[in-house]
Amino acid sequence: MMNPGEKNTMTLKQKDLDIIGDYVQKKLPIWLDSLSYPRSIQAWDIELRERIVRIEEELKNQRELMKQGFEQVDRRIDQVEKHIDQVEKHIDQVEKRIDQVEKRIDQVDKRIDQVDRRFEQFEKRLTIITVLIGTGFTMVTVLMSIFKFIS
Repeated sequence: MMNPGEKNTMTLKQKDLDIIGDYVQKKLPIWLDSLSYPRSIQAWDIELRERIVRIEEELKNQRELMKQGFEQVDRRIDQVEKHIDQVEKHIDQVEKRIDQVEKRIDQVDKRIDQVDRRFEQFEKRLTIITVLIGTGFTMVTVLMSIFKFIS
């Protein structure tokens, strides 16, 4: 037995350390397998690496699909912009036609005003003619009456 005041030290030589290292290296895989892990660390590491590779490939595929999607969206936007340009041109044409129709309506309004003025002139002339005819009949009647009294 050792006394409480004594130190128990053991000095190992390099040769002893090499022997211990070789022993641990040989026994370590056996000890790890006996720990009841379903897979060894190497198998787990390989599986993780395979999963990482698959994930990276999926990410690459997703990136390519996203690029294709963005390209399709860009093409669709270009098509929509072209369609908008065509619609704007069509609207311009419709506006020109509306302007032409408004000019024609103005011309028709002017013609109607001219016809109204002609009818007013005709009405004045007709009124004058009616008054003259009425006056003429009245004069003929008066003259006939006077002629009858005289004769």
